Amino acid sequence: MTFINTISEQDAQGLALEQYTDAKANLGYVPNYIQTFSLRPEVYDAWTELISSIRSKMRLRRYELVTFAAAMEMKCTYCMLAHGAVLRKNFFSAEQLLSLVKDFHNAGLAPEEVTLMTFAQKIIRNAHSVTGEDVEGLRRIGLSDEDILNVVLAVTARSFFSKTLDALNAVPDPVYHDLEPELVQALAAGRPFPPQSG
Repeated sequence: MTFINTISEQDAQGLALEQYTDAKANLGYVPNYIQTFSLRPEVYDAWTELISSIRSKMRLRRYELVTFAAAMEMKCTYCMLAHGAVLRKNFFSAEQLLSLVKDFHNAGLAPEEVTLMTFAQKIIRNAHSVTGEDVEGLRRIGLSDEDILNVVLAVTARSFFSKTLDALNAVPDPVYHDLEPELVQALAAGRPFPPQSG
């Protein structure tokens, strides 16, 4: 599954076992992203605390859109599928989400959302290219400095997680095959998402 050997459910002990047990209780399965961190479960715990603290200060739609924009820019199939599934469930039809993937600038989003997604992708492409004018533009659309920091934190945290998964070839979970086939195809923009077996 991954380029490194990870700890199986049968062999898990200590904190890794706790994480696997919690995942099975909440999701019904152990996601591959958790298993990817199984040799360093304390890092995964630190990640969940970090991302929970960031998300707690953002509306779900804003958090998911900037996270999705970052994942698109990195072409992280796993994160595009995971956050695409959240957007599909909560905010968009399959057709709307396909339009967003194709060109979010012309997908019927609010101008503020387009600005935020554009900003997120600029951070991922080249953070040192972000200018004071970019930040001032966010203030002009009504973001406070705390809002701006929250967006930056969401994007840079996504960079850590997406790049960890991609660098180790973490395979997206089969549950994402429940999305519409055309969405699965569009969201698998980086590493291939293996077809459903059986």
